Amino acid sequence: MNRLSRYLLRLFSSEALALFGVAAFLLFLIQCLRLFDVVSDKGQSVLTLIGQAVLGMPSLAIVFLYVCLGIGLGRTLRNLQASSELGVIHSNGLLGPLLRAIGLYAVLGALILLVLAHVLDPMGVRANNNWSASIAADLVSRSMVPHKFTELQDGVSLVIGARDGLGNITDFFADDQRDAASRRTYFAKSAIITHDDKGYVLRLRDGAVQYMTDDQRFSQISFASYDLAMDQLTGSLDKSDPLASTPSLDLVRDGLLSGQWSRDAVTTLWKRSAEGFRVIAMCLFVAALAAFPSGRRQGFGVPIEIWVLGAAFVERALTSYVHGPGPLSLASGSVVIALIGAVLLARRARWLQPVGFRRVRA
Repeated sequence: MNRLSRYLLRLFSSEALALFGVAAFLLFLIQCLRLFDVVSDKGQSVLTLIGQAVLGMPSLAIVFLYVCLGIGLGRTLRNLQASSELGVIHSNGLLGPLLRAIGLYAVLGALILLVLAHVLDPMGVRANNNWSASIAADLVSRSMVPHKFTELQDGVSLVIGARDGLGNITDFFADDQRDAASRRTYFAKSAIITHDDKGYVLRLRDGAVQYMTDDQRFSQISFASYDLAMDQLTGSLDKSDPLASTPSLDLVRDGLLSGQWSRDAVTTLWKRSAEGFRVIAMCLFVAALAAFPSGRRQGFGVPIEIWVLGAAFVERALTSYVHGPGPLSLASGSVVIALIGAVLLARRARWLQPVGFRRVRA
């Protein structure tokens, strides 16, 4: 890579990093504001608030980082156009170093997105789930006051008969009315809060689970031992996706060891890998728009930021609603944006020349 490519790559990167830093800080503050009431209601400290906000940042970064990369590239090229540097690059036949700098910038951005999607985001989800489970265990533990009904959240209440210094609970009772279609009641002669390989659980002994449907049908399941996950009492009823908290290396290792690849695991791997191609498509599209000088005078024009945001919106819409064949169904929008960018780039670089027709006089 020559000096010009290094210079351009540094300009592209500094502009994108500055934009990404501002956007990440604003989204972090929004995360904190969103979690304030949730964390304070559970009696947790500000450190828990900041920690959970940080763990949620990788998933947000995946959504807006490629937009920051596209805007950073477009702004830099427009600044080079305004300072006449872009015209000098083209007049001296230096389109190759310019495109190499853009290509390396896109590849580095794609690698960052792949690390976020395949490694950091699943690890953040896993750490956040474990932390939420410990918070739930702490909340349930502090809420267990003998002979006093305590409401953990809307629709969930519990009461215990007694509790000794070792944490052993007697006469446990919990009522869960959150699901309108099925009201659940748990009761047991004894219980204790413990931890297994799946997280914190409330281990019930000698009890039963009762179900009451909305049409007043009753059923009961008795048990000698029953492990009730803490998040079933303190969290949402929606089941979390276990693949979302599994890094891609673990998915690949499990597939290689077992010799069986589940459809959900393969879909997850393809979906995470598509994040990198999204960066390539966006940079290709922006390069086709702004990498060539224009002789027009300054006037009204569509800002490059609007082009990037519009392309991101179209790409997301196509990916969500237009499904291509096979793995392309997870990146159909990126494929369309990449094809548009490639055709425009080739046309403006005069790599594609329209076929001429010679006129013949009659």
